[in-house]
Amino acid sequence: MAAMNILINNKTYLAAGRSVAKPAIVDFSLTLNPGEFVCLVGPSGCGKTTLLNIIAGLDQDYDGEILTAKANTSPKIGYVFQNPRLLPWRTVRENIELVLDSQAPARMVDELLEMMQLTSVQHVYPERLSLGMSRRVAIIRAFAVNPDVLLMDEPFVSLDAPTARQVRELLMQLWQRRPHRVLFVTHDLREAIALADKLVFLSASPMTVVREMAVPIARDGRTDEAAIEAFRRQLKSGYPDINGLL
Repeated sequence: MAAMNILINNKTYLAAGRSVAKPAIVDFSLTLNPGEFVCLVGPSGCGKTTLLNIIAGLDQDYDGEILTAKANTSPKIGYVFQNPRLLPWRTVRENIELVLDSQAPARMVDELLEMMQLTSVQHVYPERLSLGMSRRVAIIRAFAVNPDVLLMDEPFVSLDAPTARQVRELLMQLWQRRPHRVLFVTHDLREAIALADKLVFLSASPMTVVREMAVPIARDGRTDEAAIEAFRRQLKSGYPDINGLL
């Protein structure tokens, strides 16, 4: 599998009450390697969700291109939104199966449910799920399509700290068993360090890349909160240009 290159020369939008378009993203360039977990970190309103929508093909009004190994072929997308967006009239399992080909083996869904600790609620309707469970169902549904890139737009927002930590750990277990290229949006630098192979810091609107860097903490050390906090402080003291972005 080849790298995916995201090039956005210019993306504008027409704000309410304005007659002149305002730039949202300019001179943006990012490479996503196979199996790489990338976290986007930037201020609220800088254009992170707009970027994900462009990659997903939901917004095609921009100047640029998404380059994949197969020319003129759109990448297969898995998308985890801030809201789980589960269909209330379908059970947990039915919400997952909805995105699958009719020939998809049932055991694949069984394995995903087991990995995310949801087997016991697979025949339950979304109204009976906690928010944390609903988020886990949305994650399974996105993984189930075997995407070329998995987009995650602050999927743990509104969760209390213990629940967010649990879902984050389950996500990492699932990703390590089924590695996909992931582009994950977060405002939380600690969360980004715990998850990412690579951090991408973004400017305020109009959004562009300010800095990219690898996370040097080994995967088996990502549960060490002291190590995460030490690296966070190192970033804030060593790279003053990112302080205003957090």
